[in-house]
Amino acid sequence: MSKSSKPVSSLQLYRRLLTYAWPYKWKFVIAVIGMVVLSFTSVAFAAMMKPLVDHGFVDKDMDTIRLVPPLIIGLFIVRGIANFVGQYSISWVGRRITFDIRNSIFSHLTRLPSGFYDVSASGSLISKLIFDVEQIAAAVTEAIFVIFRDGLAVIALGLWMIYLNWKLTAFFVILLPISSLLVRSMSQRFRQTSNQIQQTMGALSQVTQEATEGQRIVKAFGGQATELRAFTKVNENIRRQAMRKVVVSAIGTGLVQLLAAVALAMVIYFALLSGEISAGGFISYITAVTWMMNPSKRLNRVNETIQTGLAAAQSAFALMDEPAEQDDGRVTLDKVEGRIEYRQVGFHYPIAESDALQDVSFTIEPGQTVALVGSSGSGKTTSASLLPRFYRATEGEILLDGVNINDIVLANLRSHIAIVGQETLLFDDTIRHNIAYGQEDNIDTERMLQAAKAAHVLEFAQKMPEGLDSFVGERGLRLSGGQRQRIAIARALYKNAPILILDEATSSLDTESERLVQAAMQKLMENRTTLVIAHRLSTVEHADKIVVLAHGRVAESGTHQQLLARNGIYAGLYRVQFSGNAA
Repeated sequence: MSKSSKPVSSLQLYRRLLTYAWPYKWKFVIAVIGMVVLSFTSVAFAAMMKPLVDHGFVDKDMDTIRLVPPLIIGLFIVRGIANFVGQYSISWVGRRITFDIRNSIFSHLTRLPSGFYDVSASGSLISKLIFDVEQIAAAVTEAIFVIFRDGLAVIALGLWMIYLNWKLTAFFVILLPISSLLVRSMSQRFRQTSNQIQQTMGALSQVTQEATEGQRIVKAFGGQATELRAFTKVNENIRRQAMRKVVVSAIGTGLVQLLAAVALAMVIYFALLSGEISAGGFISYITAVTWMMNPSKRLNRVNETIQTGLAAAQSAFALMDEPAEQDDGRVTLDKVEGRIEYRQVGFHYPIAESDALQDVSFTIEPGQTVALVGSSGSGKTTSASLLPRFYRATEGEILLDGVNINDIVLANLRSHIAIVGQETLLFDDTIRHNIAYGQEDNIDTERMLQAAKAAHVLEFAQKMPEGLDSFVGERGLRLSGGQRQRIAIARALYKNAPILILDEATSSLDTESERLVQAAMQKLMENRTTLVIAHRLSTVEHADKIVVLAHGRVAESGTHQQLLARNGIYAGLYRVQFSGNAA
């Protein structure tokens, strides 16, 4: 992806994350209040040690002895409530941010152009949606909770230590610049390693997806060892990167703790030597130092979580910054007659060396069926893909009812087009919802049943336990190829669009399935402008016009009989297929 490699500062990333947190600012305020109360209970406990030792243990003051135990119990009750309020509230905000970011990414994925998917691995995209966003969640919830709770605790305890004896506290302050340099060095390393891990997680998802989706090929060709080697290589890379993070974290944490221990040892030595502080004050001071240790360690570790989350945020935002499908149309067509005109259309794939189409021109009158034929790579599918603007013509123009399709609002343009492809994709839902796909919330039952009947779907659906409410499985794998294709035709019938694109829907079917699908297709094509991508020429003999493409150009056009009489490319292709069928 084009923008993922651009360096982005941590401040910029956090500012962008805050735009997702802003709608939940009041919940965040509640979390901060809880964390402030929680932090000051630490100071209160340390402060309580001074009168407890001076008046309780030394002076044996009964009022102090009676007062301190219930105060300690009450203090920890308040601490427990504050901890729950703070942690629950910040976790709620964090999960909402995660929910919103994940929704935004998925929504954006549905609007990205087809060219983006031509060059992007699906496994990497899935990894960003699942793994990367979860890392952002940790940075927003766990990290912010630790920063506020433990950061406030360290500040409050530090102020109490200064109040007790500023000279002793100076030892800790002197070591702060050294700790800051150490943490900064660790941050850079964590960010770099986290970026590498996220990239490798995308590769892991891709290898897994290919092996599971292609499991039959893997088994048939004995590719288990090959796939395992590929998976092991990526998995080992992830393990090494993770261990690098562990090494940096362990060494950094150890060094920070060593610095704290040196400061503590110096404090104890000079406190005993000077005698400027009472026994109760010294115990209170040591309690504050001790209570500061764990928050300091968590603050040191949280840097790893933050840098991992920022690397994930950079990856996720880079995906969200990919430009969506261009939709600058202003015209909305309420009713379409179905006249389609290609005028000197050219197209070039960004990753290709040569043009896929050059100077392609033909016209389809309303209600006509026009077939695109030619050898593989001649430009048939590309030509058809330009009509619903899956790709945008780089030269020339395509007109629908006299209007340039680039001037039509994209959603409106596609609402007038139905597509039945060679490789039928069904969703893991019921037959009913697959037929009414895109309109599941307001299904016209009568129209849906008519579509299912016309496409011969009811013939097999009624034999299933749940009828039309039977689930088809992932990619429709619980059904045969012919059954999937008939559902796809029923889907096009239900949409009832005036323009139809057919990418040879019977090429991989058995004779009986092909007969039923052909009958359904004839019903589908009635009174519709139809563009057929034909691989088997026997299926388009009755087309109103046949356009023969060769090397991205229109080589011939005419009816079946006219092209045979011309004895050109079409006639040659027809003879090859006819002789093959005869044999």
